[in-house]
Amino acid sequence: MRLLLDTHAFLWSVENSPRLSAGARAAIADAGNEKLLSIASLWEIAIKVSIGKLAVARPFDEMVDGLVANRLITVLPILPVHLKIVATLPHHHGDPFDRVIAAQAQHGTLTVVGNDPAFDAYGLARLW
Repeated sequence: MRLLLDTHAFLWSVENSPRLSAGARAAIADAGNEKLLSIASLWEIAIKVSIGKLAVARPFDEMVDGLVANRLITVLPILPVHLKIVATLPHHHGDPFDRVIAAQAQHGTLTVVGNDPAFDAYGLARLW
């Protein structure tokens, strides 16, 4: 299965938070599943850390370097095709980062890992 982790699912996974559901934790741990993280999620984390709205367990640059070095998750770039989809999405979700994630999931036929039911309105597969 190809999984696109929502921002909170990614953070809760790397921080081993009990807020991550058992189903999400098992899917992320399954070596047979491809794990993807939108660059939009990293952008969101960077913004929230920089304005003091989010505290993370380790420095942001270490988190990013660890992703790249360990290749545990593939960082998914934002492509023009994703933005074309964003431009046509109905406004089921007001969060611009989640709208990009929805567009990427739609384009790549990816399963979103996250607890936000707003993704369901886009007809996406969602695991939690």
